[in-house]
Amino acid sequence: MAAAADEASRPFAGLSDVSISEDIPVEGDISVPMGSSRSDDDHFSTLDEPVKETILRDLRAVGTKFVHVLYPKRSSALLRDWDLWGPLLLCVTLALLLQGGAADKDDQGGPQFAEVFVIVWFGSIIITLNSKLLGGTISFFQSLCVLGYCIMPLTVAMAVCRLVLLSISGTVSFAVRLALVTASFGWSTFASTAFLADSQPPNRKALVVYPVFLFYFVIGWMVLTFSLPQ
Repeated sequence: MAAAADEASRPFAGLSDVSISEDIPVEGDISVPMGSSRSDDDHFSTLDEPVKETILRDLRAVGTKFVHVLYPKRSSALLRDWDLWGPLLLCVTLALLLQGGAADKDDQGGPQFAEVFVIVWFGSIIITLNSKLLGGTISFFQSLCVLGYCIMPLTVAMAVCRLVLLSISGTVSFAVRLALVTASFGWSTFASTAFLADSQPPNRKALVVYPVFLFYFVIGWMVLTFSLPQ
């Protein structure tokens, strides 16, 4: 009884007699590689870069998207790295170019700055919501990015039309402007549908393209009907 009690009071006493053979390998690696460790200061962060570098990087990204619109093809570049800087710049430029036109004798203002903003952004939002309701996989801001960047041909056409109005008048001026606006309208529509095609259900693409067609048609009509005040 005394021996049993003594053994119970020392439950791990027998472990001292257990030996591990040196022939049994120990699995795993507990060594710490000294050369591969990196401190937190080595990690790149945009918060640490100069403001000039940040601005140049964003400008290069916007310029790349402009190039994609100039050469439209099925690409995810505008969808993957979306931004709203380009659409905002194009919208402001178009509004400034349309500012100061004379729609008729009683109205000396023509399309006002706020009206252009409402048409561009409200129209883009409506098209985006329509795409989402039809089952599109594109996100809200990706759609706004694509539709905004694809205004570029119409913005360029507006700038050229102002030059045409200053140099040519009459029927020739209207014919030249009609050709410019028609070409830019088709360019904008084709570019936007090329970028948005893969994100739409195959059997509903026509329902998505039709609002896009109307959106650029309204902007094109504003450009075509613009006239300088007399």
